[in-house]
Amino acid sequence: QVQLVESGGGLVQAGGSLRLSCAASGRTFSNYAMGWFRQAPEKEREFVASISGSGRNSDYADSVKGRFTISRDNAKNTVDLQINSLKPEDTAVYYCAASRWISTVARFYDYWGQGTRVTVSS
Repeated sequence: QVQLVESGGGLVQAGGSLRLSCAASGRTFSNYAMGWFRQAPEKEREFVASISGSGRNSDYADSVKGRFTISRDNAKNTVDLQINSLKPEDTAVYYCAASRWISTVARFYDYWGQGTRVTVSS
């Protein structure tokens, strides 16, 4: 089992920044690729970013490339998502998730956090 707890969400004005963090406990953190997904009201959950267990490889949704940066610290068992130039359409609940392989597909992730809400005002 891997337990994931997100933090760092909040209310921010458009153009602002936030840093989301996900703390993991349980099994060996570096064995898992980590992903961030988000779900806006009345929309399906969508992929945001992912990073391999070593941290050497990462992937981003086209909608966030250049604005979001995923990183991890395997010594601290954390994965962060730096979000810059926030837009109202970034408003969503953001979830971190763990998978045995780096992927953009939610169903390949075995463990999920409870989510942290990001609200961007215009």
